Amino acid sequence: MATRLKIRKGDEVMVITGKDRGKRGTVQEVHVDAAAVVVGGVNIRKRHTKANPQRNIKGGIIEQPGPLAVGKVMLVCPHCGKPTRVGNRADEDTKERYCKSCDQAIVSEKE
Repeated sequence: MATRLKIRKGDEVMVITGKDRGKRGTVQEVHVDAAAVVVGGVNIRKRHTKANPQRNIKGGIIEQPGPLAVGKVMLVCPHCGKPTRVGNRADEDTKERYCKSCDQAIVSEKE
């Protein structure tokens, strides 16, 4: 069963627990089934890659971000700049996410 996540692609988030605690980054991918997000510059993994000249792939060690559980990150409000919890509210014709600290609407880049 897929859960509804309050974090979307393009949101700025802050890591609140783990080895990268305190770091901020932008969400690059959202994995709804695994309840995980990939944040740029956070949870960097090293991957050893073999060269493949036919596909024009160079060999070596590639650093790439790995997934983080959604519970380890908090959305950073674009208005107050603090990590905050997210609420949802709906009128008759519009739905929006809002910051529970400053009560301002959070508009993502896709909308």
